Amino acid sequence: MNMFDELKASLEEAVEIKQGRVEPAARTKYEVADVKAIRLALKVSQQEFAQALGTSVDTVKSWETRRRNPTGLAAKVLTLMQEKPDLYSELAAH
Repeated sequence: MNMFDELKASLEEAVEIKQGRVEPAARTKYEVADVKAIRLALKVSQQEFAQALGTSVDTVKSWETRRRNPTGLAAKVLTLMQEKPDLYSELAAH
């Protein structure tokens, strides 16, 4: 099967799942970190938090109001920071 056929089959399966005709083989669900709770627990300002994460204050505000969700590396770092608050100190030092 070539790549086009694989993609087509995958999309057809996605449509069947969406329409409820087929159950997905696996479900992966990620919890979105509570950015505000993490920041407040660390007792740092939005500016300090944004600087440590290498992002803007507006992005942090968007995450805290859940207008946007952190994705990619930011989501992973926030999840780790929730489990290991000392990670913030390491990030802020760099």
